Amino acid sequence: MGEGDLAGRGTTAAALGAWTVFADEAGFSMTPHTARTWSRTGVTPVIRVNGGSRRHLSVAALCCYKPGERPRLVFRHTDDRRADGRKGFSWKDLRDLLTAAHTKLGGPIVLVWDNVGLHLSRAMRAWTTARDWLTVFQLPAYAPDLNPVEGIWSSLRRTSLANIAFADYTHLVTAVRRGLRQIQYRPTIITGCLIGTGLATSPGDITH
Repeated sequence: MGEGDLAGRGTTAAALGAWTVFADEAGFSMTPHTARTWSRTGVTPVIRVNGGSRRHLSVAALCCYKPGERPRLVFRHTDDRRADGRKGFSWKDLRDLLTAAHTKLGGPIVLVWDNVGLHLSRAMRAWTTARDWLTVFQLPAYAPDLNPVEGIWSSLRRTSLANIAFADYTHLVTAVRRGLRQIQYRPTIITGCLIGTGLATSPGDITH
């Protein structure tokens, strides 16, 4: 993956020895994610859901890659009933997540994410520009297939959330967090999500 492939900004000097970090946010509701399952012949499986809850969980995740290093998955969630009235992430939430990732990874970051308004907000751009350890690249418009975090969401829904009737909002949060933690301990999944984008055929193919 070279600089000409994506729309970028920031100092390329920060890319020296950096982690390539893909970011994305997703929402999860109380409605179960249906998937194929087993049942007796002629008996259609039925999932009974809690129709009285409209609670919504927002999660932000980072897929982190660096040649010679084990791929990492870093994530955080935010509650849908916040004191500030927001139901999703603010730019400050993303700032804190990126700062924590920088500390955890112990090196500069080349950040790749899409063009949603939150990523392009004046406050977010001012903050990222002021970080000498951070270089930001924007994905092309309408290109979720280039972001390996999309593969993380897909894996989570298929394996950890499929056909579950959530009893309440806490059950949803617990299931999402448990599923993402399981992926954290399976680096082959994180690597596979990158390979699935076509940007690299192996971790060693990642270049800045």
